[in-house]
Amino acid sequence: MEESIKDTSKEASSPIEETQQNAQNIGGEPSETGDNETKLPESGATQITQLEEQLAEMNDKYLRLFSDFDNYRKRTARERVELVKTAGEDFFKAVLPVIDDFERGLKAMNENQNDISSLKEGVELIFNKFINILTARGLQPIVCEGQHFNDDLHEAVTSIPAPQDDLKGKVVDVLEKGYLLNEKVIRYAKVVVGL
Repeated sequence: MEESIKDTSKEASSPIEETQQNAQNIGGEPSETGDNETKLPESGATQITQLEEQLAEMNDKYLRLFSDFDNYRKRTARERVELVKTAGEDFFKAVLPVIDDFERGLKAMNENQNDISSLKEGVELIFNKFINILTARGLQPIVCEGQHFNDDLHEAVTSIPAPQDDLKGKVVDVLEKGYLLNEKVIRYAKVVVGL
C-alpha cells in the first residue's frame, strides 16, 4: 500500500511544473523571472492605440453634439419668450389708425358741437374700420337671432314664453354678442330662449 502511494506522488506534479512542461512542449522556454504576464504582439498594441483614439474622437463628437443641443434648447426658449412678448404687435399696429381716428373725432366733436349728423357719420366710419380690421384677423360675430339654441355657441341667460310657435327652442333676443376667433368660441353669446 505504501508503494502505491509513493507511485501516485511521483505521478502528481505541481501546476507550475505542468505549465513549464507545456511551454517546453510548445517550443517556448519557461520564464526565469517568474512573470506570468503575457506580452501582446505589436499589432495588438496598435489596435489598443487605435481604439483609444476612436474612443476619444467619439467622446469629442458626443460632447459637441450635447453642447449644440443645449444651445438649441436655450435659443428656442429665448425665441418663445420673445414671441409671447410680441405676439400682439401686428394687431396693435393695425389698431393704431383707429385710435388716431377716434382722437380726430373727439377733437372734431369739441370744435363742432352743432353738426350731429357728421359726428354720427364719423363714428360709424371709425366703427366699420375697426370691425374690418378685426374681421381680417379672424374675428367673427356669432349669428344668433332666430337660430336654434346651441349650447356650443350660446349661453342661455333666461327663457320666456315664445311670442310665436315657430320660435320655441330658438333664440328670441341677444343680450350680449358672442364671437369666434378662427372658428373657436372666445365669447359665448348671452341669449334669451323661447319656450
